[in-house]
Amino acid sequence: MIKKMSPSESDFDIPAKNCYRMVILGSTKVGKSAIVSRFLNGRFDEQYTPTIEDFHRKVYSIKGDVYQLDILDTSGNHPFPAMRRLSILTGDVFLLVFSLDNRDSFQEVQRLKRQIYETKMCLKNKIKENIDVPLVICGNKGDREFHREVQQEEIEQLVAGDEKCAYFEISAKRNENVDKMFQTLFTLAKLPHEMSPDLHRKVSVQYCDMLHRKSLKNKKLKDIGEAYGVVTPCARRPSVHSDLMYIKEKAIGGGHGKDKERCVIS
Repeated sequence: MIKKMSPSESDFDIPAKNCYRMVILGSTKVGKSAIVSRFLNGRFDEQYTPTIEDFHRKVYSIKGDVYQLDILDTSGNHPFPAMRRLSILTGDVFLLVFSLDNRDSFQEVQRLKRQIYETKMCLKNKIKENIDVPLVICGNKGDREFHREVQQEEIEQLVAGDEKCAYFEISAKRNENVDKMFQTLFTLAKLPHEMSPDLHRKVSVQYCDMLHRKSLKNKKLKDIGEAYGVVTPCARRPSVHSDLMYIKEKAIGGGHGKDKERCVIS
């Protein structure tokens, strides 16, 4: 995928094969943004703020390699169906969120899962290659057990027989099973499990840049074997034009666009 980077990140020269986009989908008020907040900064905000579309970026250094993870936190209202389809086409890993105390949100996840597979299948038919869809279905608000509306048997039926799909019941509020869920998602996507929140050291942009420059000068530096990650401030979502060009190139070029492109400055 053609990813965009700020000037401070361009020094890392991240190869496109190490750039990924995680797309988070689900109904309104199921806790998508709360999960993102837990993932990025370990916090939970009690106040609800409707999401139109939020974009975040995290850069990692893991065992001497640098990775970029873009996170697209989508609106539960889906006011623009074409934009949702574009988000699916450009996504590499997916997190589908419903609330255990809201049956309608579970039914929406069922629809979303079908849409993701149908949309990705259209791309697969164009590029004539297999497309994996690493996907985790997340039942949030496990702390509200007494108000549960979705039963375990229904969920097991939804994920049965799909090796690239897993299910977790979590509580973003209590931070229960959140890290384990992300570890599983990254394992399904064949990404380093150190990307999970509890498995790397959180550092500032300045510290991350310093370590990277030192590692380039001295490959034997002990820090190179340590996993660390930094949330990029003021990250900007790649333009719709960039995403469309990526999909066009992937379809025409037989899926080899990632080998040709590098993460570039927006």
